Amino acid sequence: MMGEEKSVLTKISDAMGAAMDKAQDVGVSLIRKTENAAAEAKRGAGKVRTTVKKKARVASASVKRKGKAGEATARKTYANAKRTVTRKARTVETDAQKVLGKAKRAIRRKVKTAAAGAKKVAARVEGAMSPKKPMARRKPATAKSIVKKGVVKAKTTARKVSASVSKAAKGTARTPAKKTAKRPIKKSRG
Repeated sequence: MMGEEKSVLTKISDAMGAAMDKAQDVGVSLIRKTENAAAEAKRGAGKVRTTVKKKARVASASVKRKGKAGEATARKTYANAKRTVTRKARTVETDAQKVLGKAKRAIRRKVKTAAAGAKKVAARVEGAMSPKKPMARRKPATAKSIVKKGVVKAKTTARKVSASVSKAAKGTARTPAKKTAKRPIKKSRG
């Protein structure tokens, strides 16, 4: 009986040894699987990190590019506006100079005509005063009335000059005409 007991105990101890070996193998395989899963997770996290970094770099580069492009566009717009203002100021200045020249010429012309009129009046007065000519049937104009007519003519010419000057000045206040863009010429196929 003792031999039988021994064999049962040996069997139990062998079974326990086998179970322990099996448990150890399972534990080792679990540890390996866990380590593999952890390493894979670490690799995945690294990939995600590099992808995120790449995307961040691409996005920041894009933002920088767009910022530079926007800045360049703003500079161009500012330069265009500056040129337009300068051009309009020059046209207004030249228009004002033209108006001033016209006004000066108009005044000179009117003064000349008024002087010529005054000379004629003086000649008439002188002719009326001279005793050499025979008496006209009509009553001769007096010097006073002739001078009065000359003054009235001078006033009218002055009024006309001021009206033409103001009219010319109003003309410069208008905005200059826009230049139309030239259309490209289409080449016909022959």
